[in-house]
Amino acid sequence: MTQELILFFILAAVAIVTAISMLVSKNSIYAVMFLVLNFVTVAVLYLLLNAAFIAMVQVTVYAGAIMVLFLFVIMLLGAEKAEKGKDLPWQGPLAILLGGALVLELGYIIFSQQRGLLPGIEAVSESFGSPASIGDVLFNRYLVPFEVTSILLLVAMVGAIILTRDEREEKS
Repeated sequence: MTQELILFFILAAVAIVTAISMLVSKNSIYAVMFLVLNFVTVAVLYLLLNAAFIAMVQVTVYAGAIMVLFLFVIMLLGAEKAEKGKDLPWQGPLAILLGGALVLELGYIIFSQQRGLLPGIEAVSESFGSPASIGDVLFNRYLVPFEVTSILLLVAMVGAIILTRDEREEKS
């Protein structure tokens, strides 16, 4: 067994334990912290796959920005003090049905791979996933969608500022 494989198994175990801990945690703050640890673990798995750019995006966007937003919302709304809503009776059977469908799909993929029904994975070049190659594709092939997305995000930010602005400021 190589060192990378041992590290992969350790990181996979940490990712699974933190995901389960996040789901069963009674405290919302602890659940967010377990999710942050899970995101960092996934970023290290990306580093094992030589995808440094995706790993850094994972840490900065998800573990950084999104989790800070989640923490602000949890603390602002006081989710720990909120009363529990009534249970919906259809959620349990639907969750079991969808979980079973996921297990069946996973089994199909694993067994069809062993029989050679799915194509094998080809080796990728060293520059695949590097910041330079991603920037090249993003600003050459996908320039228009990239700019449309940036304008959409700008409009959303301006709209959020307008919606949350206090009306008393306008009267003064």
